[in-house]
Amino acid sequence: MIPKRDHVLEAVIAHQHVALLFQPQIDPANGDIIGVEALARWDGADTPEELFQRAAASGLAERLSRLVQRKALRLAAIWEGPLKSLDLSINLLPQDLARAGYDQWLLDEIDIAGIDPRRITVEITESALLSDSDSIAERLGRLRAAGIRVAVDDFGTGYASLAYLTSLPLDILKIDRGLVADIVGGTRDRIVVKAMIALARELDLQVVVEGVESTAQLALLADWGCDLYQGFLGAGPLDEIELARFVAASMAQAA
Repeated sequence: MIPKRDHVLEAVIAHQHVALLFQPQIDPANGDIIGVEALARWDGADTPEELFQRAAASGLAERLSRLVQRKALRLAAIWEGPLKSLDLSINLLPQDLARAGYDQWLLDEIDIAGIDPRRITVEITESALLSDSDSIAERLGRLRAAGIRVAVDDFGTGYASLAYLTSLPLDILKIDRGLVADIVGGTRDRIVVKAMIALARELDLQVVVEGVESTAQLALLADWGCDLYQGFLGAGPLDEIELARFVAASMAQAA
């Protein structure tokens, strides 16, 4: 089926009129802001998911994905002051990883931006692992060889085999918000999330938990060994000015 052309979104992408927000990733032990996840925003869609669904329906998903990645890299590369040392997480589509030569494209963009690749984490969904795993492992391996970290996003909500945790070059597990919502009152959710964190620790993987909205959730996750968290308890997605203020205020409070 030929995708229906979306002239409006096509023009938005061509003119780079997609904004970026950044959600802080915070150390639960001391409140330090270690990094941010870049998230796309456009007035024509309420959420990044809706935006990418619209792009996919019109065959524009890869173009949009690469625009967002490029903009995020170039913005983070010139951050100064309290933002200068923040790590940056960017999201990859399954189509990105499936495309031959994508890994070199990303390495070239990092080089053009002038950003240290060791500041970069690429986030992939479990669905991206269901295609040609050998080719994906090879591409991810080249990225990791350059210093880039690899995270599996929304872990625990897809259908990928646990075998991927040992067969692919991974550094980080991101536990989906849907699993975290009821860990305070729900026995099964608590058991599952605690076990996932323990498994990651045994595999020498970092753990980032999304969707943390209460101090009770955070206390449990910190006790279980979570490395970083995202969520409205810390901060929602922020623009660059808001992010700089948030990081500066956090640093002042810590001092």
